[in-house]
Amino acid sequence: MTAFSQLETPAVLIDVDRIEANLRRAQDYADSHGLKLRPHIKTHKLPRFAKRAMELGAVGITVQKLGEAETMADAGITEIFLPYNIIGPAKLKRLRALADRVNISVTADSAETVDGLSSTFADSAKPLTVLVECDTGMGRCGVQTPETALALAHKISQSPGLLFGGLMTYPAAGQVEANQSWLAAAREKLTVAGLASPIISNGGTPDLWRAHEVTAATEHRPGTYIYMDRFQVGKGVGEWTDCALTVLATVVSRPTENRAIIDAGSKSLTSDTLGLQGFGLIENYPDAVITGLSEEHGTIDLSNCPIKPAIGEQLRIIPNHACVVSNLFDEVTLISGSEIIETVPVAARGRVD
Repeated sequence: MTAFSQLETPAVLIDVDRIEANLRRAQDYADSHGLKLRPHIKTHKLPRFAKRAMELGAVGITVQKLGEAETMADAGITEIFLPYNIIGPAKLKRLRALADRVNISVTADSAETVDGLSSTFADSAKPLTVLVECDTGMGRCGVQTPETALALAHKISQSPGLLFGGLMTYPAAGQVEANQSWLAAAREKLTVAGLASPIISNGGTPDLWRAHEVTAATEHRPGTYIYMDRFQVGKGVGEWTDCALTVLATVVSRPTENRAIIDAGSKSLTSDTLGLQGFGLIENYPDAVITGLSEEHGTIDLSNCPIKPAIGEQLRIIPNHACVVSNLFDEVTLISGSEIIETVPVAARGRVD
């Protein structure tokens, strides 16, 4: 029996040896291709891992919300990229306060966003660096064409209190060539117009090992790579043995021969399927299928399992999407193999403001 039997479930286990390997592998890859790495902390939300990535060579961190940025700044991290449209007086005031104590840059995809940033920083002694967010195929935020990227870049460069920093995209997975073509065209237009674009920021874990093919980019922002998950393994980014986060759950019921119920539901395992069958992979029972989640119950089909778990047995589950799981727990337990190291709070958990 391992030390994990001491833990109350559901619980999140984080293997620090796998973390270290994942961080080093990505940094070595980036270094070998002349790319800067600016990892996204949304996956882990822990300052210790953000700092470790920077110790290994990352040029800074990426956050998604002001709350995450504030948490990381409070932990002493001073190089922060927030690729998000900051809208409204309250959030702009918080951004100005952050910029007074750390080096922070943001993105914009509209004149309205730029106007709000400019009005907030017009009297600042230190201009705010703003990148143009570009929709290179994801269909989320971002200007729609290289021409509109150029127009917005001009506006940023001419706005009081702002400094044009370059381009940023979060591309659609698998569309590396289209992403490269879009960014290269936009970069060319900026060059012809005499606008320097020191940063062209690309992102995402699914195409991490093809990041060097986006030659227009100067940096990459992976997030899930630090933990990996079932989706990333399915995309070929890593192996099961690279997955650092697992959810520890207990079998609490066996109503039938082929059905087990665990104490981890949608409040512990993400309901994201991402095109996969079921809601995670059970490490010791790979033929089992987590077929359904209610809030506090997970339903497992054991039909294809020659050996079936008993009531009281603990199961380790690799979730479909690790990032969501991090935001579901107040604390995680760091492990090394089968040894428990310590349980730590998830510092930026719930900081979606």
